[in-house]
Amino acid sequence: LAHLLKYDSVHGTLEATIRAEADQIMVDGKKVKVLSVKDPAEIPWTDLGVEIVIEATGIFTLKNDGVNKKGREVRGAVNHISKGGAKKVIITAPAKEEDLTIVMGVNDDQYDPNEHHVVSNASCTTNCLAPVAKVLQQKFGIKRGLMTTVHSYTNDQQILDLPHSDLRRARAAGLSIIPTTTGAARAVALVLPELKGKLNGFAMRVPTPNVSVVDFVAELAQSPVSAEEINAALKEAAENGLNGIMDYNELPLVSSDYNGDPHSSIVDGLSTMVIADNLIKVVAWYDNEWGYSCRVADLVAFMVNKGL
Repeated sequence: LAHLLKYDSVHGTLEATIRAEADQIMVDGKKVKVLSVKDPAEIPWTDLGVEIVIEATGIFTLKNDGVNKKGREVRGAVNHISKGGAKKVIITAPAKEEDLTIVMGVNDDQYDPNEHHVVSNASCTTNCLAPVAKVLQQKFGIKRGLMTTVHSYTNDQQILDLPHSDLRRARAAGLSIIPTTTGAARAVALVLPELKGKLNGFAMRVPTPNVSVVDFVAELAQSPVSAEEINAALKEAAENGLNGIMDYNELPLVSSDYNGDPHSSIVDGLSTMVIADNLIKVVAWYDNEWGYSCRVADLVAFMVNKGL
């Protein structure tokens, strides 16, 4: 773990003094405790002084004990609180039975520290699409939309052809464009309820290690509308209400240029299109690793400020 923290194939070398010790990692003299416990109920968070648990294993995505989407019997994330003594849990994935799904800049105002203890930060793709959808819905109204995320490969694919519950993800990640499912578009309705039943989409996994892009096509309620009007609305939001969450760009960049970008969503203004007055396409980039990690950190700080 210490070695992987120091050296990252995508994000480079961390400029810090890092060394591994028996049960901890030292980072610039600061001790980071390392545990190896399979059951969330057995982790002594109270003894460690931990109040917020970032549940990033990808396994414990249910609030309560049950069967996850892969058909595996798993412990619920609430055990971090009920057994481990933490105060809050943030699941870094779409969750089930969570108290609230939060996308920063979109619905964080709904957080109630007295009611919401196990929360989901949704997926990186939902964090990219939701700010764009929010602006389009507020300014023009969305009748319906379809999203394709052209997504870098992830650990839920095979590096060589090997068995997988998704036969397409079973194929070598670095050798093909791989169509697969995503609930990211439908999950937008969890943070923008007025869009429930209006959005859907899927993913194309591509042989790049990081940075992804959402291609969103929607029919707007307002008609006619121009690409210039759409870009103006997105640019205005990026500079004001969604500053730091969404960015707007008109440079002719490619995916590698967005590696390390901290925004959830970067609108590619050059790619905006309109036909038949109200059928529109908006393209938005995102660093699916770093950008999402920045939002998790923002959510932690936000919850602390609001109260635990």
